[in-house]
Amino acid sequence: MCKIYVGGALSVTITRINKGKTALEQTLILLKPDALQRAIVGEIITRFERVGLKIVAAKVIRPTEEQYFHHYETIGKMISRRGQEAFDVTLAFMQEGPVLAMVLEGIEAVSIVRKMVGTTEPKAAQPGTIRGDFSHISFNFANKNGLSIPNLIHASGDNEEAKQEIAHWFKADEIFEYETVHDKFTQGRK
Repeated sequence: MCKIYVGGALSVTITRINKGKTALEQTLILLKPDALQRAIVGEIITRFERVGLKIVAAKVIRPTEEQYFHHYETIGKMISRRGQEAFDVTLAFMQEGPVLAMVLEGIEAVSIVRKMVGTTEPKAAQPGTIRGDFSHISFNFANKNGLSIPNLIHASGDNEEAKQEIAHWFKADEIFEYETVHDKFTQGRK
């Protein structure tokens, strides 16, 4: 794994070159409190592993309000895009329990994970996606009832966001490099 210093703080690059010279990306996912409380974490993780994404970091944590502010506003610009009320409802929902933070690695990992997760609104998510298969609430219903959307999972939106989110949630020594038996078939190795 490559390490770079940005503004005096350690940051983790999201692309590395494996032994077979294939560029691998890293992306962040957060399995939200609803995924943990519904006990479907294993089913979700299995989907990522079956397509050949590798878990290189994982931890169950109960983030602080400050950690969520940095994640949703400093990085994601949620208040700027959707307003304070949307942020407050999301924050309350995310503090209902712990989350499982993970870094997944693979070829074009950011876009593969986004495709597998499905659209943010569960009602609009396609069948076969995580949100399409395990959640269904619409933005309209949530807005009318002052609720957050229980959509199970957060996934980095693009490579730059992944880089910032990984550096926010994980220290460099919490991210591991190792080989799996299927690397030859899923990581582009010769």
